[in-house]
Formats: sequence, C-alpha cells, structure tokens
Amino acid sequence: MEPISGYARDGILSSLRAAVTPRAALLVLGVLLLQWAFITSYVGALHRAEPHRIPLAVVAPEEMAGQLVHALDGLPGNPVRVEHTATDEADGLRRVQHRDVDGALIVDGGGTQDTLLVATGGGTSTAEALAQVLQSVAAGQNRTLEIRDVAPAAAGDARGLSSFFLVVGWVVGGYLCGAVLAISHGSRAATVPRALFRLGALAVYSLLGGLGGAVIVGPVLDALPGRVISLALLGALVVFATGALTLALQALFGIVGIGLTLLVVVILGNPSAGGAIGTALLPAFWRGISSVMIPGAGTWGARSVAYFDGHALTHPLVVLGIWAVAGVVVTLLASLFGGRRRWRDEMPYRTVSDGGFLGIKPWTQ
Repeated sequence: MEPISGYARDGILSSLRAAVTPRAALLVLGVLLLQWAFITSYVGALHRAEPHRIPLAVVAPEEMAGQLVHALDGLPGNPVRVEHTATDEADGLRRVQHRDVDGALIVDGGGTQDTLLVATGGGTSTAEALAQVLQSVAAGQNRTLEIRDVAPAAAGDARGLSSFFLVVGWVVGGYLCGAVLAISHGSRAATVPRALFRLGALAVYSLLGGLGGAVIVGPVLDALPGRVISLALLGALVVFATGALTLALQALFGIVGIGLTLLVVVILGNPSAGGAIGTALLPAFWRGISSVMIPGAGTWGARSVAYFDGHALTHPLVVLGIWAVAGVVVTLLASLFGGRRRWRDEMPYRTVSDGGFLGIKPWTQ
C-alpha cells in the first residue's frame, strides 16, 4: 500500500477541520462533560438509599416521652429526628396531614401495641423506610407496631411517582419551549421587545402546559387526585420558571446556556427531587439542594395539592416564584445591555454638538 501523499493528507485534514470546527469540538466536549455529570449525579444520588433524620412526631405519655425521644434521636446513623412530641393522637395525625412530619408514632402507654401514622402519598420510599426503622426499634423492645396510612397514594399512582413524572414532563416542556424561543432568531434575544414577546409566548405556553398536564394525570389517567385547577396553576409556574431560566442562561451565554440549563434542572434537579427516592433517603448534597431546585419544589407542591389539601405549599411556591422572577429579570437585563452593545457595533459613531456645530465621534470617545 502506498503511503498517503502530503497533498492527500492535507485534504483529509482540511475536510476534518471543515466537518468538525473548533467551536463544534468544544461543544462536543461540553456534551461529554454533561454526560459524565449526568451519570455521576443520578447514580451518586440514587444508588444507596439510606434514611437520614426523617422528621417524626411522637405521641406518648409524659413519663415515657423523654426516654423514647432520646432513644430515637440516638439511633445509629440518625435515621429519624423527633420534631414534635404530644400526648394527643389527633395532634400527631394533623402534623402528618399538614406535612410537618413524615410520620407520627402513637405509643400505647398501657400495652405493647403501638401505631405509626404515615402518608405514602408524600412518597412511598420514605414511608417504607420509616416503618422499617421503627419496626426494628419496636422488636428490640418487645413491642409490636401497626402501620396506618393516613394519606395513601391513589390506586393509579404506583409508588407515589406520578407527581414526580408529571413535574419532569413540565420541566422538560418548559426547557424545550425556552430553547426553541431562544434559537428562533439567533441564540440570544438582541432587543428588549423581542425578549418580552418571548416571555409572553412562554407564559401562554406555560398555562397550556400546566393545564394539559393536570388534566392528563387527573381526569384522563386517574393517576392523581386533587383539584385540577390548583395542579394546573402549579404546573404553569413550574413550566414558566424552567423556561425563563432557559431564556436567561441563553441570553447570557448563547448556545452554552442550553447545557447550563440541563445542568441545573436535569442533572442536579431531577435526582434531588425526592421522586423515586424520598429526599430524606438521599446523600447529603442532593438532600441539601432538593427544596431549592425547580423539580424538587414542583414535586413537593404537586404531592401537597394531590394528597394534603394544599398544605405546606408556601415554600415551593416561593422557590418557583424566585426562579421565575430571576429568569425574567436576567433575560431582560441581558437583552437590554446586549442590544446596546450590538447597536454600537453596528453604529460605531455618535452625533455630538460642539459650539453649535454638529459632528460625529466614535462611541469610545
């Protein structure tokens, strides 16, 4: 076989440079890094589920409460944390139904039959982990434990995952809508009016996306109970927050903003959302960021609407509102200043008045 001539080699290199430009190579490298981050985040968050400080209420006679709380808080690995103590079972039930705690242990002072109140509608994995821990404790004390589900997941909501998948759909929709709007005329909104039109279109899309998702999981599939309108409005906020974040990052960084949005909402947000595995069972990093990420706030909010009559909604609504407002503000500011820079590039000279005479000078003077 004859060696490749210098001319042929130059032709191959030229074709390679034309097919894979330096910019494309950098983008491919970015995609590779996102892929590695995706694997690290999902496997790192979900490969070893262990309960950590699951919030618990204890309802026990005063003479037993102190010692029991000390024993539960001192369990190896800190699987539970006693948040409240009371002598009234109704108070324990209320705290579970209001999502103040994930379970309430009702101790029988006159016998050995205790009861654990849980809510699988808030996440089956957490309820099961809590029951397993307290059953082990009861067995060690020669007591028995009855598990009572006071907010069970609906028949069509397998393992309480429908809320999470619904939010994932809303997040993906918001991201794709924001990306399409951002690249429809260049990767950045060059003017404030254009940015406003994009945000307006995103708002309309968000309302439709939120309503469609709520109808699909409710009346159509019978997967989630709860008020359709409340769920739809929550969904609209999730979609808009995600889309506004996408527009903001693309306004700042161009096409790189697509990857940054994926990093925030998919790579970091989804595994920390408490969907497949409850937040209290996640490693420390993902547990720490869960409540301030869009998927985590959306999943908590959807479960609150579906199973807890809207209790404990303030925090997720505030979180989603902050993401949405920040996305809008950054998009508009980036468009404002970016538009001015582009206008100056296209119109490098400005008019000036000097002693009654008009003249022109470069913007830099």
